[in-house]
Amino acid sequence: MAHLEEVIARVDAAIAENVIEHMNELLIALSDDAELSREERYAQQQRLRVAIAQKGHHHKAEAEQRREDLTKGGTII
Repeated sequence: MAHLEEVIARVDAAIAENVIEHMNELLIALSDDAELSREERYAQQQRLRVAIAQKGHHHKAEAEQRREDLTKGGTII
């Protein structure tokens, strides 16, 4: 169980860091982790996928807001 706890801590740290590149690297590393059961690996990978998706949605909303702020009367100022 100690390895699973270490993996959970690494996933927690990657999510807290909020850097997609690091989350993707960990996602790939978990794919090759033979010490975890399939269910344990999937659960941690899913947590990373959800965090990546949420960050992507957040960036999209920020970009739309930025475009709205820059656009007046249909033209970019």
